[in-house]
Amino acid sequence: MAKKGGPTQPSGNFVSEWFGHRVYPGVITSPTALADQQSERCPFLSAATQEERPCIKAEASKGVCTINTSSANGRQDWLVCPYRALSSELVATAIRQLFNLPATHVPFAVPAITLTKENVRADLTKRLNAGQPAFVYFDAKMSGELSIPPTESSPEFAFDVTIIELTLENGQPHIGKFGILEIQTMDFHGSYRAAVRNMRDGLRLHPNTFSKTLEENPQWLCEGVEGPNIANVFKRTFYQMMFKFQLGAHARCAGCVLAVPQSVWDSWHRHLGAPTLIPEPDGTFSLLAPGQYRPNPVPAWICVFEPQSAAKVTPSPIAVTKMIATTVPAMSHWALEVAPQAALANIDSSAGMLFLLQRRLKKLWPELAQTLTT
Repeated sequence: MAKKGGPTQPSGNFVSEWFGHRVYPGVITSPTALADQQSERCPFLSAATQEERPCIKAEASKGVCTINTSSANGRQDWLVCPYRALSSELVATAIRQLFNLPATHVPFAVPAITLTKENVRADLTKRLNAGQPAFVYFDAKMSGELSIPPTESSPEFAFDVTIIELTLENGQPHIGKFGILEIQTMDFHGSYRAAVRNMRDGLRLHPNTFSKTLEENPQWLCEGVEGPNIANVFKRTFYQMMFKFQLGAHARCAGCVLAVPQSVWDSWHRHLGAPTLIPEPDGTFSLLAPGQYRPNPVPAWICVFEPQSAAKVTPSPIAVTKMIATTVPAMSHWALEVAPQAALANIDSSAGMLFLLQRRLKKLWPELAQTLTT
């Protein structure tokens, strides 16, 4: 369990999960956490493949899953490794929405890399014959990512996770529709290198008291780690999001789910023009343009999730906080019409851009500053 109390934690940006286990706020103390950190094992890839898998990140960021920062909504975790979110709960939630399964259905999904095993093939066939929905998925580190090749008029687009529906024909599995799951990570300024070095050194020097030592030295976790690059990530993501949200128009595609941490969704609020979410009877939400109705089937979903840092188990489970149905026209309306209109209104406001210009000109050329009127 995570230890509580101890010295006051300094402000800053902290590595919050290392090799899948909580190190801030509070440090998880368990044999499993220590074993994973010492062996540099990825618990998420290992669970998905049912094989021991090491962390696949570069040495400078080895083992770093999430970064914890201060925001307008308190301290929040930001995802910096997509495999941290590739949990059975999140994959099942995405599958239910994409393939219109009832909430009571428990879809069975395995990474495609396991299809070489006869027992996996037999298990999938058995489950399909028993009426359980079954799926396989491809991604970059497990089976290889899939992509749409480029054309004369479009670029190549690769998918984070491609989910393939299995259907049953004459008692044997066949390929049905496919769906896309995109997992949004965050880029940070600075580097994790010093923080990773600190944790490795601490683990090497204090293997029997690592969690206690780490709790007493939280500054180890934030050395060199700067803030999230929110604007750059949104700009980089927006085009891909708008493109992939249209894939549901293809007859073989069930749609696209964009999975974003709560911290990212909160940070996008202004970029999306502070959109209004409409609660639906099934517990989901709709993000639509004025006068637009929710389509059936829904081509695009935004899945908002958050690691449950206070959970008694480790790694912390992923909880889905919102499932939001949307469309490309709706996203375009809020991000490319509403947000710019709000920005234009703030050019000549009492604390807007022209006010800032006048204030700076007063220091450079006071007489010129006086000519600026709103």
